[in-house]
Order: sequence, then C-alpha cells, then structure tokens
Amino acid sequence: MTLDPAYLEYPHRQLGYDHTLYDWSPLKDRKPLAWPDGKSVAVWAVVSLEWFPIIPGDTPFRAPGHMQTAYPDYRHYTAREYGTRVGFYRLLDAFAKAGVRASVAANGAIAERYPSIIRDIVAAGHEIIAHTTDMNGTIATGLPEDAERALIAQSLDSLERVSGTRPSGWLSIARSQSWNTPRLLKEAGVAYCCDWVNDELPYAFNNGLVNIPLNHELSDRQILNVQQQSVDSYAEQILDAHDWLAAEADREGGGRLLPLHLTPYIIGLPYRMDAFEHLLADLAARPQTWFARGIDILEHFRSQQ
Repeated sequence: MTLDPAYLEYPHRQLGYDHTLYDWSPLKDRKPLAWPDGKSVAVWAVVSLEWFPIIPGDTPFRAPGHMQTAYPDYRHYTAREYGTRVGFYRLLDAFAKAGVRASVAANGAIAERYPSIIRDIVAAGHEIIAHTTDMNGTIATGLPEDAERALIAQSLDSLERVSGTRPSGWLSIARSQSWNTPRLLKEAGVAYCCDWVNDELPYAFNNGLVNIPLNHELSDRQILNVQQQSVDSYAEQILDAHDWLAAEADREGGGRLLPLHLTPYIIGLPYRMDAFEHLLADLAARPQTWFARGIDILEHFRSQQ
C-alpha cells in the first residue's frame, strides 16, 4: 500500500511555528533589552491569588490544584482558603521587608468575596493581573467565543470595580488558551498576557498583545508540591537561575527575566516562610537585581521597540 502524497502536504508549514500569531526568533538574534540603572536581571514576583469553588468544574478541564475528594471536599477547600486568610498576608509582609513590588494574578471572585484583600494589594503598590473569574473559569478550544469573551470581561470588571484600575495583564488558568484568546484579550484592552512560556524576555504578538513569559518549572507549585522538594532546594534553584542569567547577560549583553510564580497556600506555610524571606533578601543583595512588576517590564519593553 502506497502513502497518499496528500498526507505529506501541510499548508501551514513554515519557519518556526505553524501559526501567524507572532514571528519566530531566537533570543540571541534580537536587539538586547536593557533594564533600568544598568540592572541585568528583572526579578518578577507573580502571586496566584485564587478562589476554588467547592464543586469543581470539569469543562473544558479541571484546574490544577482543584478539589479532589468527594463533595464536600473541606480538606482541599480549607487548605486553599488558608492562602487568602493567612499565607497571602505573610507574602505581603515579606515583600515589604525586601522592598519588592509584585504582580498579583487574582481571580475576579477575590474582588467579589474578599474586596479588602484587593484594597490591601493596591495600598502596598502591587499590580493586579486578571486571572479569570474563579478556578472553574478555564479556557480551551471548544469554549464558545461569546462565553470566553464574557469570562474575560467579567474578570476585568470585577477587579476594576474594587481596585479602581482595569488590569493590564492576564494569566489564564494553567496558562491554557483557545485559538481566540489572543484576539479576545486584545479586544478587551489587555496589554499583556503571561501564558506562553517559550522565552525569557517579553515579545510581541502580531496584533500588538505582548507576552511576558511566566516560567512554570521554577514555580513553587512545581518544585514544592509536584516534585516534593524542600524549600531550601527551591531557594537554591532560584538563586542558581538568577546567577546564571546575570552571567549570561554580562557575557551576551542586555537584560534577562527571572519570574517567581508563587502560591500563597504553598509558599505561605510557616515552615517555608523563613527560607522565602531569606531568598528575597539574597536576591535584593545581588547588584544585578531589579524587582519589577509586569507593568514595569511591559513599559521598558515597549519603550525599546
């Protein structure tokens, strides 16, 4: 049996990616991106501040970290609520001690249920990123376009009503998008998303949306929960990554980006906070470090394009 020649025909085959959302380019071929005051490593702390409904939604998929056991799953529900009641405020204190301004990716439900948390974020000078409606608000291809458009708008509206500012950034649950998401985010006035993890510097989509890559492999969820490593190992890996990026930037020119993706009910536990505060202090003591919010990174990226 011979293979039909049409099997080998693929009309979208091209250099890099098989889509036209953005142009493919290796980091080494791009114009160097400079951070302020000669700093070489932008350390971007991003906190996922989430509300998990006690009944999980499985359409189009169940969000990572969602309820696991039979309803009512108080074990997992209250463990996650610990993040908003206790863990997040430990992070706010740690950021204040180290002089860090962070980005907080908040579900719209946080603004609706716990508006005082949103007000505390704003008062401390941190940025709010939209992180969909709640942890049932997942996006994937197959979600009707009108439903996705409404989900994006509801999230932005809820956060704006309490914070007074419409979020410029967007983080999807599990970084999952549909084919429509980049266009719908742009239409909704979102300036940047954090869902695409294929780089270590911001880059622009062809529609003007910017992606600021939020590395998953260095997240507290991945290292502490999934890989079951110690918090000391987590801190060591972050510092190793920083020092590698600083050396690379010194050797090749331009700046680099080191995201810290944090989860309050994971990193905010009492036996992890001491190591985390020491990590922030160690990062702050390195002369190459620039602690930045997503909106700050976006501003410097756009000013140099």
